[in-house]
Amino acid sequence: MSDQVLTKEDFTSDQEVRWCPGCGDYSILAQTRKVLPQLGIPKENIVFVSGIGCSSRFPYYIDSFGIHGIHGRAPAIASGIKLANPDLKVFIVTGDGDGLSIGGNHLIHLFRRNIDVTVLLFNNRIYGLTKGQYSPTSERGKITKSSPFGSLENPFDPIKMALASGATFVARSVDREPKHLAETIKMAAEHVGTSFVEIYQNCNIFNDGTFESLTDPKIKKDNIVVMEEGKPYIFGKESDRVLAWEDGSFSVNMHDEASSSLVHSLANSNSSVEFALAELTMDEHKPTPIGVFRKINKNTYDGLLTKQVENVKEKLGSGDLEKLLSSGNTWEIK
Repeated sequence: MSDQVLTKEDFTSDQEVRWCPGCGDYSILAQTRKVLPQLGIPKENIVFVSGIGCSSRFPYYIDSFGIHGIHGRAPAIASGIKLANPDLKVFIVTGDGDGLSIGGNHLIHLFRRNIDVTVLLFNNRIYGLTKGQYSPTSERGKITKSSPFGSLENPFDPIKMALASGATFVARSVDREPKHLAETIKMAAEHVGTSFVEIYQNCNIFNDGTFESLTDPKIKKDNIVVMEEGKPYIFGKESDRVLAWEDGSFSVNMHDEASSSLVHSLANSNSSVEFALAELTMDEHKPTPIGVFRKINKNTYDGLLTKQVENVKEKLGSGDLEKLLSSGNTWEIK
């Protein structure tokens, strides 16, 4: 932890922010800048890594170390950074295209290994940087420049992928819920292990209003349930409805009839509950959950690797690189 008191201005770079006016990325950037000083980590120990896409401009706008990488490869780059220097706090910023299409395989193995990095995935359900093609998270039937008669693919679910791959912290927030977004990013950043936050983000140019049912003040309370530790899944304008767990799935009851309702547990050992919550995404008859789906403690890959290296050094010594390169089968070029 650092003794220096930092502010959000300390994490504001001198680069002009080049996103479309009204883009949800501005909200995510603002909340991240607010959270970073609260972590108590020196600026020189923070690294942002991104791939390709609108979201991937992020490292330019944070005054810390950063790498604007290549398409889908941010998890691989970030893993190398963390393993080479475990003292660094590493963030990955990606989008639904960059992270789930060409980068999907990298994310799966990042989650599996439980490397101590934080992943922020901006999900606007469209390819924005390349001007409006359907993405892995676009809804089936979506008409875009690359699917003029409607997409035939079922959308990819980032939350279910993260849960199934073993991520130890899995959460979701919305760009237009700034307080909730900041709290979620902070929890993810403080988690030891791979933390993953899917952020519903509006692309007002190519997919405006895709999450309107979750952001319109008139109806959002009927369509969102906020998951909170130890509390039942209550929602609705009048807080009069609740998700109840019946026969292995969720149903909607009136709050005063919810004798079989569950309370939320971040460390739920029953993965069926986590997946059932994830299945509610944009359901026409049930609310969409936001908050933390899972938060558990497990050994991290980087921590285990550091211990393994220390044990080997203790048994065999530190080794000699020159001797290693000159050993075994060698040859001379004359």
